[in-house]
Amino acid sequence: MPQLYLRTDTLPNVRGFLPDDDLQIELIAQEKENHPKTWFREARSLVRDFLFAAATALLIVIFVIQPVKVEGTSMLPRLHNDERIFINKFIYQFESIKYGDIVVFWYPKNPSQSFIKRVIGVPGDEVRITNGKLFINNKPVPEPYLSPEYTSNVMPNRYWVVEEHHYFVMGDNRDASNDSRAWGLVPEKYIYGKAIFRYWPLDSAGTLGD
Repeated sequence: MPQLYLRTDTLPNVRGFLPDDDLQIELIAQEKENHPKTWFREARSLVRDFLFAAATALLIVIFVIQPVKVEGTSMLPRLHNDERIFINKFIYQFESIKYGDIVVFWYPKNPSQSFIKRVIGVPGDEVRITNGKLFINNKPVPEPYLSPEYTSNVMPNRYWVVEEHHYFVMGDNRDASNDSRAWGLVPEKYIYGKAIFRYWPLDSAGTLGD
């Protein structure tokens, strides 16, 4: 506790008032000495900061970002077997699912399995394949992400209407993808993440845009 000192300044006697009747009091507190932190305090602070950072990272992994291993070749040439990517599990809380998004979802025929495909049709769309070409609402769709190497087989003529809260998805490797052409639409509630970044292998690391 700071030590207090009492200082009085004697006042002249004015019209019957004694000097002691009016004291000017000044409290003077001794400044605390600034002791440097001990090694123990510094170590405790570092441990606290580390635990906070670790807890924050864990929450991000649990609720926002999740590492995923790509299995299979249905997304060639964009994604290869055994590559590692990050998916954002929270993004669709703030924005809608869009054309071209690479999404991860539970397989509608067996929700214990996860698939990764590209969004081709959104609710309300009419999806049509004619002579191997893709049309959305009777308009041809440019697909710059495709490679002739993986689209050599002509897709049979088909037609779908995308229901509300459902999506039409296909793999970029049209010759070897088990997708909406075979088993239908993906319910919106089954889509749980968007592929955003490839982190392995390092020489291919980067964002996963269109």
